[in-house]
Amino acid sequence: MIDSQARSLTASGKSTGLTLVLILSALMAITSLSTDIYLPAMPVMANDLQGDAELTITGFLIGFCIAQLIWGPISDHFGRRIPLFIGMVLFVIGSVGCALSADIVQIVFWRVFQALGACTGPMLARAMIRDLFSRTRAAQMLSTLMIIMAIAPIAGPLVGGQMIKITSWHAIFWLLAIIGAFMLMALFWLPETLAEDKRVKASLSGAFSHYFILLKNRSFMRFTLCLTFYYVAAYAFITGSPFVYITYFGVDPQHYGWLFAVNIVGLMAVSMVNRRLVHRYPLESLLKFAVLVATLAAAVLAVATGLGFGGIGLIVGAVFIFFSMNGIIAATSTACALDAVPNAAGSASALMGSLQYGSGIISSLLLALLSDGTPWTMGWIIAVFTVASAVMALTTTSAKSAINHENSITNGNRGAK
Repeated sequence: MIDSQARSLTASGKSTGLTLVLILSALMAITSLSTDIYLPAMPVMANDLQGDAELTITGFLIGFCIAQLIWGPISDHFGRRIPLFIGMVLFVIGSVGCALSADIVQIVFWRVFQALGACTGPMLARAMIRDLFSRTRAAQMLSTLMIIMAIAPIAGPLVGGQMIKITSWHAIFWLLAIIGAFMLMALFWLPETLAEDKRVKASLSGAFSHYFILLKNRSFMRFTLCLTFYYVAAYAFITGSPFVYITYFGVDPQHYGWLFAVNIVGLMAVSMVNRRLVHRYPLESLLKFAVLVATLAAAVLAVATGLGFGGIGLIVGAVFIFFSMNGIIAATSTACALDAVPNAAGSASALMGSLQYGSGIISSLLLALLSDGTPWTMGWIIAVFTVASAVMALTTTSAKSAINHENSITNGNRGAK
């Protein structure tokens, strides 16, 4: 059993169970921290760099989603630790480049570079969970990681808001470089979770062909698109909220972090509940329930922002309910998707991550191109894509189809040799 492998690794390997969970949580959190920590500084950065600060998020997400497609097959071929070490080095270099940037072109370039390394964290953390744990246990572990990793999006805007009050935005990226260096050292305590006999023996070019197999796997893609559409909506809030709260409603940048953090508290609470629910209810049922609740909240948000009533209070409340459902949606959809393709967890996690975080490109571009100076643009983007997520979840079938597709992945490995 996979769980017996997890017990043997954590009992006799380089890492205790607690250390493993903490490191994997930090790896998953590094993406959120890389974006959320400077959200309060975006208006200042836009004035300082004489450009659209939203492009720094777009650039990061472009690098993030493309790089994952490269790292996934590499991790299936060589194991998980080597890509993680290389990734953290790239992240540190990119963070330093951002800190030294003097114009919008430079910082967007270094944000892309930073993302080349940052993407290895959440992608390989998910793959390592799939290496070690069975389907239901993996969903529980992912919920546990989300509870811990939620510290980053809570602390990030709060720290960033205070830093921009006493220093410049450059210091925020120097802090990210220091955090990356600490993460690099922490990797020495992380065990290799992909055994030699489980690695893809085909050439790397053959390993990349897994993406075509994954794209044709209906069960995997429905769960993946459910998560992707939800994150288009989530990134619409992440990218649009600095303008809505700070510029439109006049919230002080140092207080913006508190309004952002309340959503993460909701996510943490729902994740804690989800750890128990996954043992009592089918993952697909939990996913459908969560997307329906998120859709209802998104509809309220769209109506309120479109008609201009309710003020900031109603927006905060609707977003809180919408965002909290991420505690169920991310864990259950990821566990179900990876369970459909157990022999290609690295490539599957990479494709999921590429679509999931690349979805933010859609959000940031829509906000940049279609903003009308009110919260309405953010509201309707969230509503439209949450509905799309619900459609994917409500049309998913039983995970039994995962067993039927496992052979296709295996045959793909053999045929590529």
